[in-house]
Amino acid sequence: MLVPGVVLLLVFSYVPILGNVIAFQDYNPYAGTNPLTAFLSSDWIGFGQFQLLFEDPAFWDALRNTLTITVFQLVFFFPLPIALAVMLHHLLSRRLRGFIQTVVYLPHFFSWVLVITFFVQMLGGAGLFAQTLRDAGLEPWNIMTNPDTFLILVTAEAVWKDVGWGTIVFLAALAAVDPHLYEAAAVDGAGRWRRLWHITLPGLRPVIVLLLILRLGDALSVGFEQFILQRDAVGRQAAEVLDTYVYYFSIATGNFGFGAAAGLFKAAIGLVLILAANRMAHALGERGIYSKS
Repeated sequence: MLVPGVVLLLVFSYVPILGNVIAFQDYNPYAGTNPLTAFLSSDWIGFGQFQLLFEDPAFWDALRNTLTITVFQLVFFFPLPIALAVMLHHLLSRRLRGFIQTVVYLPHFFSWVLVITFFVQMLGGAGLFAQTLRDAGLEPWNIMTNPDTFLILVTAEAVWKDVGWGTIVFLAALAAVDPHLYEAAAVDGAGRWRRLWHITLPGLRPVIVLLLILRLGDALSVGFEQFILQRDAVGRQAAEVLDTYVYYFSIATGNFGFGAAAGLFKAAIGLVLILAANRMAHALGERGIYSKS
């Protein structure tokens, strides 16, 4: 039963790690008749690709945008699935809970093309919101093409698409909390907020810490489709992130070694963030993603 999963992991996760070697080469895919001979025929340039990467102002713009979006979404998006899971958990009507879960889960299965199209139809210059303001004699707001509000826009799109899906893990964690704890706390006179603070949140804390560590490890990957679809509308300065930067400056130009260097940089920073966050979790008494036996 494990063989298919192990094979997929090896083929799509571990074997591609070997490709990071071209980050230290002036890789030319046409230097040979197959990828192996092209790799063997390409010149070794050491850290030359990294030097070009760090000297490019566009790279630092993309890095700054990526980190800004990550921090903003950690503050304003990460807590929302927790709050929604807590509210759904305390609903007494199972039918109402199931209906709300279905409604909030559904956008997760929409593609980013459909999500952005929906926002354009609602908030764009010819969208429903703008038309309503015009009918009322008001000037519509510039939302979909305004670089100054792009950070809020992409966060709102991510919330609408994925906040419901993010509740699944937290609802599973809440289901593992012993309901007798709530009954005992109620008998002792604890109100709703006391039960939330002393039972619900402690029950969620290990899962919150784990997901936060994993999110920090993926801090430099905020998405590709969502940003490349809106890059032309708001401009490169606002919408360029590391994933779109790699596409435009590496894949589109055929400079694969340059893109491999950017990807290796992302992976190294992610590893450092995971190790630091996991050490902090241990200091707070949590297991994190791993612990020493």
